[in-house]
Amino acid sequence: MAQAAFEAVVEDFEFLEDWEDRYRMVIEMGKAMEPLPEALKVPATKVEGCASQVWLHMTPEAGLFHFHGESDALIVKGLIALLHRLYDGLPLAEVPAVDARAELGRLGLHDHLSAQRSNGLRAMIERIRAEAQAAA
Repeated sequence: MAQAAFEAVVEDFEFLEDWEDRYRMVIEMGKAMEPLPEALKVPATKVEGCASQVWLHMTPEAGLFHFHGESDALIVKGLIALLHRLYDGLPLAEVPAVDARAELGRLGLHDHLSAQRSNGLRAMIERIRAEAQAAA
């Protein structure tokens, strides 16, 4: 069910044996994202439940789900980039059906994220799902 962009990440992860290299890849993905405009870093886009500052701005268009995000933590910005590859461009009705935990589990993230980061990731996923359902 994962998007082609996410499948590419899964394939890249298979070639990286060391978790430091995988973290570096996730961080680089986050750095490559377009920054979220300051005007969109408002309470309405802020994700509660994250240890770091996180903003997600959803922009559904023509029945498809799109979003952009930003964080003040490099690894979290990378996690946003992963979620972007997993969800962006899906039909709105399909977003809630994505088993993000299972998809991200394919990367082995659950074993390598702190409890705080895992909770923040879960909060971001819940926000994405709720926004998609509201827009559908």
